[in-house]
Amino acid sequence: MPDFRKKSEFLDAYSKFYPFLRPYLAMAVLGLLLTAPVGALDAVIAWFLKPFMDNLMVERQEEFSRWVPFIIVGFTIIQGVFIYLSAWVNGYVGNRITLDLRRKLFAKLLRMDTGYFDANDSGTILFRYFNDAEQAATGLISNIKLFLTKFFSSVALVGVLIWNSWHLTIIALAVMLFIILPMSIVRKKIKKIMKKTMVLSSAILNLYGEVASGNRVIKSYNLNRHMMDSFEEAAQGSFKMSMKMIRDTNWLSPFMHIVASVGVALVIACGGYMIVNGIITSGTFVSFLAALIMLYTPLKSIGNNYIQVQQSIVALGRIYEIFEVQTVTDAEELQEQSARKPELREIRDAIEFREVHFAYNPENEVLRGVSFRAPKSSSVALVGNSGGGKSTIVSLLPRLYEVTGGQILIDGRDIREYSLTSLRDSIAYVFQDNFLFNTTIEENIRIARPEASDAEMRAALEGACLTEFIDALPDGLSTEIGEHGTRLSGGQRQRIAIARAFIKNAPIVILDEATSALDNKAEKIVQEALANLMKNRTVFIIAHRLSTIENSSRILVINDGRIAEEGTHEELMARKGAYFSLHNVKAAAAGPAPENATAEV
Repeated sequence: MPDFRKKSEFLDAYSKFYPFLRPYLAMAVLGLLLTAPVGALDAVIAWFLKPFMDNLMVERQEEFSRWVPFIIVGFTIIQGVFIYLSAWVNGYVGNRITLDLRRKLFAKLLRMDTGYFDANDSGTILFRYFNDAEQAATGLISNIKLFLTKFFSSVALVGVLIWNSWHLTIIALAVMLFIILPMSIVRKKIKKIMKKTMVLSSAILNLYGEVASGNRVIKSYNLNRHMMDSFEEAAQGSFKMSMKMIRDTNWLSPFMHIVASVGVALVIACGGYMIVNGIITSGTFVSFLAALIMLYTPLKSIGNNYIQVQQSIVALGRIYEIFEVQTVTDAEELQEQSARKPELREIRDAIEFREVHFAYNPENEVLRGVSFRAPKSSSVALVGNSGGGKSTIVSLLPRLYEVTGGQILIDGRDIREYSLTSLRDSIAYVFQDNFLFNTTIEENIRIARPEASDAEMRAALEGACLTEFIDALPDGLSTEIGEHGTRLSGGQRQRIAIARAFIKNAPIVILDEATSALDNKAEKIVQEALANLMKNRTVFIIAHRLSTIENSSRILVINDGRIAEEGTHEELMARKGAYFSLHNVKAAAAGPAPENATAEV
């Protein structure tokens, strides 16, 4: 969190806020100027009480009373018009800035590295990328509007106070010095509480997401009580933090009431003495007292407004934490500014992993010196124990993660030397559980290459064995598939993902256990689609069923981050090592294991 103590936190927050305010500066200035008459008219009403009291109440001038109501109504109408215009202009500016903040935050979210999503759940992302934008923008805009309205009002009212009696003004203003220390105490408490509140609010949002996405699992395993207990724990924690916020900060408003009452009491005591001794008139005192009460009124509510300002500043600080995160995409753009990187268009020779090391964190190295070569149009299969590093190896190729040691080369050039966009354009990825968007089948396929022709779409459907299925649907390609494709079977979802890879027409294909979650019938259809996809492409396959990779050009047995064995199926079976044992264990899963079969490596 940025340290706002190094300089005025208010000025620091608005210096960070200014780049978003700048495009709307003219309207923002207009909105702020409209607050001047709103505040100044308070002082006019207070000032008017002096002639009203002296001429009507004291001297009994009846004609004075005839036009007083019209003046009061007139002032009120004028003030109401300015209040409306100020609210509209400032509301427009605040909402436009909120939109710009959310747009920039969403763009930053899209650029975040894969590791960021590993470390942050959906609730945290929703809270920080959506809620913080509105709290920062709307909060700061509305509060600066309120501040300036009260500022102009206060300046005008102080002018009325001084005009009526500079002696009483000194007493009234001296009392206000007692608000400085309490506001400093509240500021420190708000920051601590807001940080804990964000964590708990994120947890609640995450639970809502889990219920929406995992409702089948929740119902199948009767997890209602478990989910309710989790929600109750987070909600109770959030409630306690809300009460702590009230307990530790809301004493500021009643304290301000006490300060204001002390000021009024002192003024009444001194004013009474001055009236009795003829120093001031009754009208002067009433005008002074009205101006003082108007001046103290916003002071009484300053506690709540100050809390809102602090919450907005904390939200803005969290937003800038996000903006300051350096991602692979950010680094790429900086390098592109100095020297444009070459584009990867095709594979001419081979893909090579050369002594590749990788660790998600310094204490746990996942890959330890992995080296192999995949010639153009070959297929490389990765098998081995769960957690051995197979998925990590293939995720390094599109730079979802960055290697921590060694190199990955395409045609002899480090992949970091190619532009990131062209590298990822050259890779089609089919996962075990492919994400489908809540839209039509056609849009889910075309999203890989929107400019693809209708002929290419038909070819992709045929290659993915989808033609018969699509033709049987009433709406065909325009069929809505629901969130995450819930209206489709597992095999249908996989084939749509394969069609997406087809239409991308990338020279490199990664298949990460693309059939492990399917039944035998669905797997047969999907395997046929995958065989079509693999033709004339360089393919990396992670397979649960070893029978599906026996024809691969090269098989790598990955064990604890290293290549334990490599070769063709025939070579590895003849060697009777780790692959041989693994293959026999899989083959004998339905019956007694052979004597020489060992545990899965």
